[in-house]
Amino acid sequence: MGESLNRKKVSIRLASKAAMIRLAILLAILMMGLLWLWSTVLWMPGASYQGPLPPLQPAEITLENLLQQDIQKIAVEIGPRNANQYDQLNATKAFLETALGQSGYQVTEQAYTIDDKTYYNLAVEKKGTELPNEVIIVGAHYDSVFASVGANDNGTGVAATLELAKIFAQKSPKRTVRFVEFTNEEPPFFWTENMGSLVYAKQIDPQQEKVVAMLSLETMGYFSDVPGSQQYPSILNWFYPNQGNFITFVGNLKSRDLIRKSIASFRRHTQFPSEGACLPAWIPGVGWSDQWSFWQQGYQGIMITDTAPFRYPYENSAGV
Repeated sequence: MGESLNRKKVSIRLASKAAMIRLAILLAILMMGLLWLWSTVLWMPGASYQGPLPPLQPAEITLENLLQQDIQKIAVEIGPRNANQYDQLNATKAFLETALGQSGYQVTEQAYTIDDKTYYNLAVEKKGTELPNEVIIVGAHYDSVFASVGANDNGTGVAATLELAKIFAQKSPKRTVRFVEFTNEEPPFFWTENMGSLVYAKQIDPQQEKVVAMLSLETMGYFSDVPGSQQYPSILNWFYPNQGNFITFVGNLKSRDLIRKSIASFRRHTQFPSEGACLPAWIPGVGWSDQWSFWQQGYQGIMITDTAPFRYPYENSAGV
């Protein structure tokens, strides 16, 4: 009987050791997964600004007024603009073309036809002084969804693109910076061959120029300090703030370097809260704008946004 007990003890000790080995392996896998998540997806250089926002300087107040005027024109005076409101879509195109031309640019129209209607992407650029064949594209879509006036989605992005183009008209960038106002991002053209930004991205000749970055300015105007005002897809709620008072830099995993360079520059130069993430493209929201079109052509592209429906309670509703 004593010999039998000894065997049981040996058996128990061996079973415990095997269990510990399995547990150690599982913990190692978990740690490696968390390390990958942190280093690949979540880690961003610099630190998000915290504390009271500094008062606007005179030049910033001027810019604020210009942005408000642009959105007033696009969202209030023109209103809903898409394939169903075709005249309003063309009125927006005319306003943008005139404003860009008055800033000293030669505006390039890219026209294409769907069901006997012609749609236009508008592009202007400031040629680089040192690396003119390397191109940074900054863009936004000027159509709105269905009956919405699209003040935030995407009047804010359109206005930001327009005013940035005006500012860069007086600059001498090292690389060529191109500003594009895209048509037809919203349904029924979203993620189809007739999406304006995809039409544009397909016509880029990589033999003639190298697109090194695409920045999509999308739904940028809604911020809230209220706890719980910010939501996220999937498990991201565990890692990011629940107050919607920051600007977001987001892109797919292949655009990781561009996201980090962009947010690092933003944090060095701007006193405003910011968050960033490099996420798989299948996560809801990651590809919901014009950067998606440039991914299809192999370019790095990111979206700069207030996170749209994950924060903005009036997303795509009539009148806003």
